Amino acid sequence: MFEVGFGLGSNIGDKAANVRRAVREIEASRAVADLMLSSLYRTAPWGYTDQDWFINACAVGRTSLGPWDLLKLCLKCEARMGRERIIRWGPRNIDIDLLYYDDLKIEEPTLRLPHPQMINRAFVLVPLAELRPALVVDGVAITEAIARLDTSGIVRLDEAEN
Repeated sequence: MFEVGFGLGSNIGDKAANVRRAVREIEASRAVADLMLSSLYRTAPWGYTDQDWFINACAVGRTSLGPWDLLKLCLKCEARMGRERIIRWGPRNIDIDLLYYDDLKIEEPTLRLPHPQMINRAFVLVPLAELRPALVVDGVAITEAIARLDTSGIVRLDEAEN
């Protein structure tokens, strides 16, 4: 079994429900065991900023699926949830990113592991550190990476706000 990390985000519709549904979709596949979801965080849009705020979270689990099949699983979950890709980094009801797959490194056009931008994205690292504070990605401890990033716009939601 291999440890895998997922980044999840939504800024259309019931954002929190969309993230939770995506986790249920992954769990229902039975391809990922012991899946744990971080807290949900309200975050500002990244990249394309002329859009509504996001709910972001991370999940970690274990799988025996290969990385390509795991990527296909993520894309199928997004499709079942009605994800449309119109604008790069634009509004979406769900985004499921494969962040890491154990210590595996892949540099292919359709799959790069670990996720090439995760170490620069506080909206990924803050929830991921909640689950895996000792995680090191490409030789960088995620807690050290967080210390170098602006986290002021990342607000953890209390259960009452969801």
